[in-house]
Amino acid sequence: MRLTVVRRTALAASAAALALSVTACGGSSDGGGDGDGKEAGDGRVEGGKSAPALTAAELEKAALAQADVKNGKVTKVSAADDVAKDKVKGDKAECEPLAFAETGVPLGEPAASVKRSWTEGPKKPSGDTGTEEAIGAAFDLDKALVTLATYDDGGAEAVLKDVKEAAGTCAGGFTFTAMGEPAKIAKVAQGEATGGADEAVAMTMTMVGDDGDEFPVKVSVTRKGSTVATFTVLNLAAAGTGKDFPFPTEISDAQLAKLG
Repeated sequence: MRLTVVRRTALAASAAALALSVTACGGSSDGGGDGDGKEAGDGRVEGGKSAPALTAAELEKAALAQADVKNGKVTKVSAADDVAKDKVKGDKAECEPLAFAETGVPLGEPAASVKRSWTEGPKKPSGDTGTEEAIGAAFDLDKALVTLATYDDGGAEAVLKDVKEAAGTCAGGFTFTAMGEPAKIAKVAQGEATGGADEAVAMTMTMVGDDGDEFPVKVSVTRKGSTVATFTVLNLAAAGTGKDFPFPTEISDAQLAKLG
């Protein structure tokens, strides 16, 4: 286990890693966040008009809370750890939707947005595990940044369209800066989209660390009605070994269920 690489990639390789490493803010409020029943499966109400955006209060209520998860810890993202849109810049305009998604920045012009982080609970190594394996098990946990953004006038549908196009156009990789730090994506591979959404794009972005080592970051952009939920997931062990890891569907399932 290359602990130096783990520390570097987890804390400095990208703005997303910085955001995913947030600690000790109170959990979000419990609550439902169910819709009013008028939305159709494609996020539109009768008459063909897009479903209206949620209010800021409704979105806050719909955000992932500690009571919604069986494992790990949910926290609010503090202002100090948040990444603002004007702090992210892609080398190519057509790839910026992916840079925004990777860093947890709401795409487009949302009516309201909220962010939460989730850290998986520690795994216990088996009793006969050696020291190196035990250290590896301690790092084998996921950190997820969950960004909710709600839109009027078809904005949510437009966001998914932009992400889908960018995932194809920028499959060969791109670079961007976030919070003044350069980041490089070697490739973008689309995978099986998470269930429970009206639309979804699932991607594995292969990031390149300062020393040239590559490691995966999972990014899933989903739409439920007028709201887009983006999940950016880093596994600390994978950041050190470069090995792939499964997307934690328990978090996307819990969040999308709260969106109705």
